[in-house]
Amino acid sequence: MKTPSPLSQLIDALRVLPGVGPKSAQRMAYHLLQRDQAGASQLAHALANALTSLRNCARCNTFTEHELCELCAAPGRDDQQLCVVEMPADLLRMEQTLAFKGRYFVLMGRLSPLDGVGPGDIHFEKLLARAQDGVVQEVILSTNFTVEGEATAHYLAELLRTQGLRVSRIARGLPVGGELEHVDSSTLAQALIERRSL
Repeated sequence: MKTPSPLSQLIDALRVLPGVGPKSAQRMAYHLLQRDQAGASQLAHALANALTSLRNCARCNTFTEHELCELCAAPGRDDQQLCVVEMPADLLRMEQTLAFKGRYFVLMGRLSPLDGVGPGDIHFEKLLARAQDGVVQEVILSTNFTVEGEATAHYLAELLRTQGLRVSRIARGLPVGGELEHVDSSTLAQALIERRSL
């Protein structure tokens, strides 16, 4: 039996989501059509609205409806510190800690040569211009501790240091409340390497 074209298109469209394979996309499509047509309509409307209403913030590159996002427009933040993250979700997570009061820059990705993502595919030029505004004193690299995130941090550190900027990297190690016996060896080793004086 041949699948109807609109259904095939819906399944293919759902497969663009990260972690969604053919079977999951098919289950989602059937669920939306059979059990939650109102939810499907709401999803379609919200996606169309986001695509037409959102753009990148002129300063930090995250998504916003205005020229500047809420954080960039907020007074009283430390303009001398610039925290670089991979994605808008990372920015939100950093903000939830209530520990950082500086400004942000969102790369909208990370270096990944295996996926064909090089320096020209990420907003490095925009970051460099932002970091060289004459106000920023320190750039804090907060990319993920994956192979790609580490490569991105290393590349950016070299690039920013040549511009005379102070560059730091967020620390890694033991989670708060973690017990040594339950921590993997590489995390424990990294925590030891990155120890601090008391």
